[in-house]
Amino acid sequence: MSVLICGSIAYDNTMVFPDRFRHHILPDQIHILNVSFLVPEMRREFGGCAGNIAYNLKLLGGEPLMMATVGRDADPYLERFEALGIPVGHVRRIDEAFTAQCFITTDLDDNQITAFHPGAMSFSHENRVSDAQDVKLGIVAPDGRDGMLTHARQFADAGIPFVFDPGQGLPMFDGADLLDFLELATWCTVNDYEARMLCERTGLSEAQVAERVSAFIVTLGGEGSRVYHDGTMSDVACVPADELLDPTGCGDAYRGGLLYGLSRGADIVSSARLASVMGSIKIASRGGQNHAPTRTEIERRFRASFGSPLDF
Repeated sequence: MSVLICGSIAYDNTMVFPDRFRHHILPDQIHILNVSFLVPEMRREFGGCAGNIAYNLKLLGGEPLMMATVGRDADPYLERFEALGIPVGHVRRIDEAFTAQCFITTDLDDNQITAFHPGAMSFSHENRVSDAQDVKLGIVAPDGRDGMLTHARQFADAGIPFVFDPGQGLPMFDGADLLDFLELATWCTVNDYEARMLCERTGLSEAQVAERVSAFIVTLGGEGSRVYHDGTMSDVACVPADELLDPTGCGDAYRGGLLYGLSRGADIVSSARLASVMGSIKIASRGGQNHAPTRTEIERRFRASFGSPLDF
């Protein structure tokens, strides 16, 4: 049975400015800012949370089913996923819009100026969870605000367990919205910054958030992750990476591993360990979908890191 991934599909446009922004942005002229940066180096990557999660789930041998909205420029993305064997039958095309796009310019100090155009993502609420068949579990990942609210309710109404993953979309929701998500969701996963925001907006501690779901997972970057479950908290170690090259998409790789474990009936801690392996593999590659480990390599890293076989 499939894992239904509700979230964004996007193009990531990454540019490098071979200088420092501070040499060109004058503090006393910020009120009339008008600057242009020459960026000789540019990469365009396939991205978006649904796309990245589906890619990682497929690497593990899972059955991802994406539910997303794209624009009139989506043919290269959809053709690539079809070639990878990832179904796109529930990806809706909005012909009057562009696919969501992120434009990131980085300077020599690793400062970033980012612009994000949501495009077709704003129409995600037009998709219906009930249109997908034979779904075992799902995830509500960052997407259009109305889409995230709608899909969470539809998962719950259909009795399909799902992960609530607000990610960078968390600021769109107030405390009441977030409490509703926690009421509907089976699991919740955030990074440490998002955990602080979630707690501030709901008035709950991390332990109290955990009481409202079957498991609450907080990722901590290079320090691993905290997994709250069954009234306890387990630490999951960070898996050493071959190289710290690009963190883009690491959270999505983690969620791909988490979903694979849950879909195979693994316990939450074992699923989080596999998630950690996937994040460590991804960070050694540029872009969200350019790493391509074999299943054998994933199993080897899992055993080396946690001392047990990957048997799910």
